[in-house]
Amino acid sequence: MRVHVNRRLITTLAFAAGIGAVATLNRATRRPPASAEHPGFALEDVTRRAGISMVHRRPVFDRRIDNIAPHVAALGAAVSVADVNGDGLPDLYFTNSRVGEPNALYINNGDGTFRDVAREAGLADLNTREQGVSMGAVWGDFDNDGLEDLLVYRYGKLSLFRNLGGLKFRDVTAEAGLDQWINSNGAIWFDYDRDGLLDLYVTAYFRSDVNLYDLASTKIMHNSFEFADNGGKNHLFHNLGHGKFEDVTDRMGVGSTRWTLAAASADFNDDGWPDLYLANDYGPEELFLNDHGRAFTLARIGLEADSKSGMSVSIADVHNRGRLDVFVTDISEKGYLFQGNNLRLNLFPEIGRFENIASGVISDAGWAWGAQFGDLNNDGRNDLYIANGFISARKDKSYWYSMSKVAGGNRHLFEDARNWPPMGDASLSGYEHKRVLLNRGAQGWEDVAARVGATDVFDGRAVALADLWNDGALDVIVANQNSRPVLYRNTVEPGNHWIGFRLIGARSNRSAIGAEVTVEFGGERQRSVVDGGMGFAAQNDRRLHFGLGRRTRVDRVTIHWPSGRVQTLGPFDGDRYHVLTEPAGAP
Repeated sequence: MRVHVNRRLITTLAFAAGIGAVATLNRATRRPPASAEHPGFALEDVTRRAGISMVHRRPVFDRRIDNIAPHVAALGAAVSVADVNGDGLPDLYFTNSRVGEPNALYINNGDGTFRDVAREAGLADLNTREQGVSMGAVWGDFDNDGLEDLLVYRYGKLSLFRNLGGLKFRDVTAEAGLDQWINSNGAIWFDYDRDGLLDLYVTAYFRSDVNLYDLASTKIMHNSFEFADNGGKNHLFHNLGHGKFEDVTDRMGVGSTRWTLAAASADFNDDGWPDLYLANDYGPEELFLNDHGRAFTLARIGLEADSKSGMSVSIADVHNRGRLDVFVTDISEKGYLFQGNNLRLNLFPEIGRFENIASGVISDAGWAWGAQFGDLNNDGRNDLYIANGFISARKDKSYWYSMSKVAGGNRHLFEDARNWPPMGDASLSGYEHKRVLLNRGAQGWEDVAARVGATDVFDGRAVALADLWNDGALDVIVANQNSRPVLYRNTVEPGNHWIGFRLIGARSNRSAIGAEVTVEFGGERQRSVVDGGMGFAAQNDRRLHFGLGRRTRVDRVTIHWPSGRVQTLGPFDGDRYHVLTEPAGAP
């Protein structure tokens, strides 16, 4: 059914929602509003002090595409967070992307330092010509044994590692039925049929018949700059239990070939079933609505007319309405291209769709990649960290003019990589300053990056948020392409409070991935989802963090478990983490 939209009504609803959230929050907390001059937090680069020394190296592919090697090899720096050894501290896994270069598993020592145990764990030496090179990884307890397992995706084959305990892992890819060449830039865990077992959605970029180390043809690029549909085919793997997976892509209708760069999952239309949101390069975003675990339907809600180059999908309750909104990063370059990021307000109850309300600093973040929402100053509103920068080389030499000439050609020109002008040592949206956007509700967003200390100009890719010191402040971890990562420790000024929840599934998957939690405090409410991968090539701390402003407790917590059970609890005291376990009985 086609929905006829009154855009003036949408704008009114969106604006009213924002004003209502801010007015109630400010009245309840009686605090001065955060501003660029007083953001209420600071970020300090503690990477070296923390002992994180790995350096990402970009891949090297077939010499026949050396003319655009920096472009094709511009991805692969990723970071994912999990408590790998069960000690209550978030650990970090970084991927590398050159043959022979190791991935890194940094275990949190609890004293501000980390140690790399990837080689002893069996998770280091994963980049080979035969298997491909790592593009990212996601954690999830696929066998519900209480230990976090790891899926590594590559430009090449998937690898699934079962956690044996004691920081030891075993490759179970072949026996799981996942030994496939997919050329993936992203993957997420979620339980699409609510059977208590984590299923796996893997995005694809280049086609599966493309081996970037030994090309049969150089005709490997996209067939349109606006509506490309000749990318790799995404895959949905159903967890059958007993360590086995089945490819159900075609049956479930989610085999997009739109050059997907990122995916995320949440229940956007409040029917109790997790949906899929895709960010696609060279084309429109896609939302697949879940029909009770039986199939997915591509929603016709206007996304198909919004042709851009989506890089990242982040989900959060932006205006404290108890709804999950979506932020998708994109490309902006003054004088050449302005596609702009999308901030899509969830208006499904009113009109059955999202409405893009991005403008100003939230729309323009340069060549943006990974982004994550989180309350960085604990004032009760979700802020936004955006990584950016594509290829940093010579500062006095830009590839943008050559890029524009390619874009002006026909599909037969730019689909063949040999026809692209050589990049050489030219930059393409390089040396960009990151964005740290303070959420001021109806007053909009302010970029406070320079003020809070986020001053690096690396080519940022993946962003993850985690409370690494268990002090109630969300720290920022950024994986940078062909460079070192950055770990920003967050120091929140005194006065604002917070609360955190760690969820454990019983009838649901043990990791509680897909659980959605709404907290209510002082007339306010905010909703969040336990993610199995979100942003771009990233995964956040699975514990849910909420800023409370001046409030010291939450009045009520409502949990929508992945099994379908709805549980209401509370009150809970703030400034601590609470462990909540799903009741094991029938709902």
